[in-house]
Amino acid sequence: MTTLANTHEAKTHLSGLIDRALKGDEVLIARDGVPCVRLVPVPPTTQARAGGEFHGRIRGDVLGPVGDDHGAWG
Repeated sequence: MTTLANTHEAKTHLSGLIDRALKGDEVLIARDGVPCVRLVPVPPTTQARAGGEFHGRIRGDVLGPVGDDHGAWG
């Protein structure tokens, strides 16, 4: 189903228009009766990082206090 809303209606009923777009409806927003914007859902992102990807790759105490030579790095 296609929903056409003018800019004032879109501002007033944005939450409902978002719900329609998320359900798969085509939502168009018009200016002066002419459709100018299509409201579409953002595609799902890739799976979030699980963490631990550097486990075993970093040596030393990275969380401990900085050594006396820390000034040598700039």
